[in-house]
Amino acid sequence: MRVQLCDGAVLPDAASPVLAERLPDGVLLLTLNRPARLNAWTREMEELYFDHLLAADEDPEIRAIVVTGAGRAFCAGADMDDLAKAGEATQADLDARRPQTTPLSVRKPIIAAVNGPAVGLGMVHALYCDVRFAATDTAFHTAFVRRGLVAEYGSAWLLPRLVGHGNATEILLSGRPVGAEEALRIGLVSRVVEADRLLDETVAYATMLATQCAPSSIATMKAQLTRAAGSTFEEAATEAAELMLASFGTDDHTEGVASFVEKRAPRFAPLPTIAGS
Repeated sequence: MRVQLCDGAVLPDAASPVLAERLPDGVLLLTLNRPARLNAWTREMEELYFDHLLAADEDPEIRAIVVTGAGRAFCAGADMDDLAKAGEATQADLDARRPQTTPLSVRKPIIAAVNGPAVGLGMVHALYCDVRFAATDTAFHTAFVRRGLVAEYGSAWLLPRLVGHGNATEILLSGRPVGAEEALRIGLVSRVVEADRLLDETVAYATMLATQCAPSSIATMKAQLTRAAGSTFEEAATEAAELMLASFGTDDHTEGVASFVEKRAPRFAPLPTIAGS
């Protein structure tokens, strides 16, 4: 059953640019849904996508999120009609929008099932996911340099941390496509899967995270990874030691040990809401 998680008007599935479907075991599937335009990114899609992500982050029943595209593309980048108007945008227009980096604030794991081309802003949003699985015929394009643009929305920070400075430089300066096998080799994706098995394998991975891993540990590790990128090794190691010491006294640690000893599935508590944390 497809459901709308965010507040406000509920659009019919066929009309909504983002579909949300609750799957078993605490997995939420979000589908970018403009297949006739290769899921090109619009302001409406952006608002709804962010609404769903933030609602899921507050929903105790949701423990992992899978993002994919409808049809033969993941996301073809900014819709050309929207892009043509971008030069008319004022600072006030930009300030009224939530930052593109909103997905990075979500505490729950986001896994991209990149089912086809991920271009420009579409590639950026794949980078914002924690883990990426790709179909064998997927291609990633930064594209910015071929549109007279620059590496947008932090991609010049994110991409080198995934594929190394040399690879990121070459990819960004050329704007050339990166196929699935190359993406796997350089670390842009974690797994390459036949197209007809991609979503099943991605959901299976998300289900493993949702049912076997402590939500509090995942949220803490996501924050550690982000902070560590701007820290020295000594700073990151000191913080890790403090966090590890604190984790020994948590209910999740007690449950993790008990479930292992008793050879049963763990029953970890959900994350608290932001307001209640």
